[in-house]
Amino acid sequence: MAEVYILHSKSLNRYYIGSCRSLGIRLEQHKNKVFPNSFTTKANDWEVFYNLSDLTLSQARNIESHIKKMKSKTFVANIKKYPEIAQRLLDQYQEGSSR
Repeated sequence: MAEVYILHSKSLNRYYIGSCRSLGIRLEQHKNKVFPNSFTTKANDWEVFYNLSDLTLSQARNIESHIKKMKSKTFVANIKKYPEIAQRLLDQYQEGSSR
C-alpha cells in the first residue's frame, strides 16, 4: 500500500506534496535530511497537513502528479477543507479505470 502526503512549513509558507509506501519512514527521511538537495531541507518545521492512504503505488503517484500540476495553494488547502475533492481524485485514479 502507498499514500500521498502534503507537508506544510509555516516558516516558508509552502507546501510539499509527495507519495511513498510508508509515511512514517518518509517523514523521518525528511526530518533527517536524508536527501540533501531536496526541497524539504529548506525548513525544519514541516508538519503533515494532509494524507491519503490505502492506495496502490500507481494511484499515489498519479494523485501526487495531479495535485502538483494544479500549482495552486488554494487547491491544496481545499483538499483538506472539502473531502469531496479527495474523493474525486480517488475515483479518477481508481485502479483499473480508464480516465
